Amino acid sequence: MLMKRYLIIAVLAFLASLGTASAQKVAVKSNALYWATATPNLGFEFAMGERWTFELEGGYNPWTLDAEKNMKMKHWLVSPEFRYWFCNSFQGHFIGINGNYTQFNIGGLPFAMPNVFINLSDKAPAMPDLQTSRIQGWAVGAGLTYGYAFPIARRWNMELTCGFGWWYTVYDQFESRECGLFQQTVERHALGPATLGVSFIYMIK
Repeated sequence: MLMKRYLIIAVLAFLASLGTASAQKVAVKSNALYWATATPNLGFEFAMGERWTFELEGGYNPWTLDAEKNMKMKHWLVSPEFRYWFCNSFQGHFIGINGNYTQFNIGGLPFAMPNVFINLSDKAPAMPDLQTSRIQGWAVGAGLTYGYAFPIARRWNMELTCGFGWWYTVYDQFESRECGLFQQTVERHALGPATLGVSFIYMIK
């Protein structure tokens, strides 16, 4: 029920933004850091006034990176965000408030993931060891963003963003190997990164 409400709100906000952006600035963007995880991603941003914009972006990773080791970072993510720009939209400094929803199936990684989340539920680590475990489930979150955008060519901008926020997740944990044994079901509240990006932006109009 929470997931459906969240997605409905995101879609309604997106449709509302289309009605205010027809004669104003529209941008399409992609996050290079997200591509570094082999995740295709795309975002759209619409001006809603001189200093306000609305962004909707998402990513989808369907790959099994190594079938023998069952290594994967499969997931999809959708993230709406409202932004306030300190000067003009799409230029300079901004702050934003964002939401996130993701479903994931991740495990068997060849490296230890840094524990960048603060677990609010108990004293256990917010993330398991994804070298020896696989997790499959979903997460929803909200956070605050700070960013800076600047032109790099005609119609092209670059944008640097980082954000921090709250996450709620429910997932099943298994051994990382193929058909690994079930270990536990985890439900947690955590604080941690909500967004991180180095994005290239094309201004449509």
